[in-house]
Amino acid sequence: MSGEGQPRLRRALTLWNLIFIGMVIIQPTAPMGIYGVISNTAHGHVVTTILIAMVAMLFTAISYGRMARVYPSAGSAYTYVGREIHPALGYVTGWSMVMDYLLNPLICTAFSAKAAMNIVPGIPFYAWLVIFAGFFTWVNLHGIRTSAKLNEILCAAMVLVVLIFFAAVANFLWRMDHDAAFFLRPFYEAQNFRADSIFAGTSVAVLTYIGFDAISTLSEEAENPRRNLLLATVLVCLFAGLLSGLEVYAAQLVWGSKPFPPAQVESAFAMVSRQAGGILLFQVMNFTLLIANMGTAIAAQLAAGRLLYGMGKGNALPKSFFAVIEPRHLVPRNGIILVGVLALVGAATLEFFSDALGGSAYAVGAQALNFGAFIAFMGVNAASFVHYWWRGESRTWSHFLVPLLGLTICGFIWIHLSRAAMILGAVWMTAGILYGAIRTRGFRADLVNFDLPPDEV
Repeated sequence: MSGEGQPRLRRALTLWNLIFIGMVIIQPTAPMGIYGVISNTAHGHVVTTILIAMVAMLFTAISYGRMARVYPSAGSAYTYVGREIHPALGYVTGWSMVMDYLLNPLICTAFSAKAAMNIVPGIPFYAWLVIFAGFFTWVNLHGIRTSAKLNEILCAAMVLVVLIFFAAVANFLWRMDHDAAFFLRPFYEAQNFRADSIFAGTSVAVLTYIGFDAISTLSEEAENPRRNLLLATVLVCLFAGLLSGLEVYAAQLVWGSKPFPPAQVESAFAMVSRQAGGILLFQVMNFTLLIANMGTAIAAQLAAGRLLYGMGKGNALPKSFFAVIEPRHLVPRNGIILVGVLALVGAATLEFFSDALGGSAYAVGAQALNFGAFIAFMGVNAASFVHYWWRGESRTWSHFLVPLLGLTICGFIWIHLSRAAMILGAVWMTAGILYGAIRTRGFRADLVNFDLPPDEV
């Protein structure tokens, strides 16, 4: 309870809770969906691009962790940029994150419904949408401990399937004749190695790590946030990169560098699983991707509710609606329900346009996730540079170099997003800036809450 008698978010998440939530949002199976695209783009050097992308994103992860030390607030990048640079820029950053965090559960809800139809075809798509949107919302309304526990179960289930895949690959390779050089080809194969292709593949491989920033939205529910947020953010990025690297390395040993047919590029990892373990592993992998998207949807809705709560506290969104904590389970109920409703309605609308436009609307929605995410990434790197180097008293080379490298890399990726994603993002940002300008009389009113929550558990 706060000093005014109002309920607060409960500090209940340990370091390992944060790591599990982050891993579920990213998904232990993260590279599987984009494996075929990266392989065709980088001519088989998937593991190389995954590891390069991991190094690149670690710079931004460090900036997130450092800023969470200073501002253990649910507003995440919105608070960091607003406090360190300017409240109006903080609002713009927060608004871009809202786009990212609303699209993520929406797309995952739609994917889950599609995948469930393949398992139980008798239930129609729109009925599955209601089931999944309702279930995800119910889980998140029952408190942070319930969400954290389910995230741990889902993460463990996905890791188990990944281990089964590794065992199948080991059995497959045991029956093959190969030399020592065979095991180095996934990293470097001279006849297929081209720098421009590697860089193009790395730009896609970065998608493997999207979602690690959501950990910072849980700052007000983390134990010892000034320590655990930095550790969790960096460790999630590192764990995801190493696990993803092992997954695609094993897949490349099975498949090699030969290209996937364009019509089957999205199911490339399942094709590798079939070659390594037969039809049973193929079906298990398909089911696992359904579980992975369910986990991502739950964790993304969890983070989205906290982001809306943080923006409501800061007056960027209507405070009386978004900044309310439900007293029994101590969750931002209104924001969670709103995200669930938008995921349901948005997924149904997405399905309509996907049918009308041959699936292009769904693809644009997935790409548009990066529009908001990378604006937030750039903002956090800039805020870290300003706080620790520009205004810092104990400056180090790390305070200078890490955020600048993160900002440069994220900026380069952002300007190379697809034209359709840039147009959709520009429309969203224009609407948000107009709303913010009207609400604050030209951004003259406060948009960032300067009252930080207490650190105690």
